[in-house]
Amino acid sequence: MNFDALISEFGQHTVDGLSKGAIYALVALGYTLVYGVLRLINFAHSEVFMVGTFAVLFVWTQVPFEGIPSPGQAVVLLLLALVAATLASGGTALAIERIAYRPLRKKNAPPLIFLITAIGVSLILVEIFGQLLPDLLGRALPELFGRPRQLVGMPTIIEQKDLFTIGHVTVNNIQVIVVVSALVMMALLDWFINKTRYGRGVRAVAQNPETAALMGVNQERVIMLIFVLGGVMAGAAAVLWGIRAGFTLNSVGFVLGLKAFTAAVLGGIGNLRGALLGGLFLGLVEVYGATLFSTQWEDVIAFVVLIVVLMFRPTGLLGESLGRARA
Repeated sequence: MNFDALISEFGQHTVDGLSKGAIYALVALGYTLVYGVLRLINFAHSEVFMVGTFAVLFVWTQVPFEGIPSPGQAVVLLLLALVAATLASGGTALAIERIAYRPLRKKNAPPLIFLITAIGVSLILVEIFGQLLPDLLGRALPELFGRPRQLVGMPTIIEQKDLFTIGHVTVNNIQVIVVVSALVMMALLDWFINKTRYGRGVRAVAQNPETAALMGVNQERVIMLIFVLGGVMAGAAAVLWGIRAGFTLNSVGFVLGLKAFTAAVLGGIGNLRGALLGGLFLGLVEVYGATLFSTQWEDVIAFVVLIVVLMFRPTGLLGESLGRARA
């Protein structure tokens, strides 16, 4: 164990962990929204994120610019990527709900069937982006699909620069953009769920769908809304992933989706603020663990911590369901 490395660079590792965990938290919101309303683990949500990364790559490779963009160009490219990614991810999430889950709900299928369907949809999307689209569009869009099933690098939109130093901790612009953007997106979602009429409908259906229906809440619209909202958060995470990690491939969502689901469970799945806490906590645990042991143990450490937390607190760190959330 390398305690000296952890202690000497503790502040720097904390900043790195928070920027990593912020992306987990955004993706975790999709899991927690769907579970909070439908009690469904939507494992296809990881591929919703993956679709968003390809939308980001499409914008950044098709919009012409030379070298590293100027600050004004970078803002435009980020906004275009955000619009494209949220539309792509939100649309994918809605399509999954309408095509795969809605027929099962009408037939009152048991939870196991929903779980198997989610895994099946996830594999289908991985294969579509891994083989089908490269076969169909590989020549027309070589920047996106010219290397099927292989890692594809994204253009550098923002050059990493150190912003300020506090003691031995240096914070760069990428870390600030990722953490601040994620916190703003999560704050907006929390406000929407807790303060708006549509958000009250979501909480009503999550708490008691039968009573909500008697009060005039359209359950189908609420379900569509939560899938779209989860997709929008995944699309925003895809943009931040493009800035921070700078690559994508058809299976990019697999491990990250598992980490995001772990974050949702750690914070208390079904709880929006729990997803935030769980994501940030998981990011810190991974970075600290990788420093103590090695990066090869990073994934193992994350899931061991999940097991330990659930042994002592099965409902997660916050444990409050979406239907009982308070503003």
